[in-house]
Amino acid sequence: ACPEHTEKTTLWDLLDVQANTGIELTESMAMWPGASVSGWYFSHPQSQYMVVGRLGRDQVADYAERKGWSVEEAEKWLSPNLGYRPDSE
Repeated sequence: ACPEHTEKTTLWDLLDVQANTGIELTESMAMWPGASVSGWYFSHPQSQYMVVGRLGRDQVADYAERKGWSVEEAEKWLSPNLGYRPDSE
C-alpha cells in the first residue's frame, strides 16, 4: 500500500478515473463508493513486496520540501507511518 494517499490524485488525473468509472476521491483521499480500490501494481519475476518503515523527522522534512508542503502538512498525511510524535521534541 502507498503510505501517502495524496498521490492518488496523480492516478485520478492521469487515468481520468472519475469520468471513466464514477469513483470519487473525498477530501481525505478515501474513495467513494466505499468498495472501490486503487493501487500501484508493478510486475517483474524478481520483484518482492516491501514495507515502508517508520519515518524519521528528517525524512518527513525532506518529503515535505519536495512536495512543497509544510512539515505539519506532511505529518498530517503521513501520520500512520511516523516514527515519532509530532507534538514532541
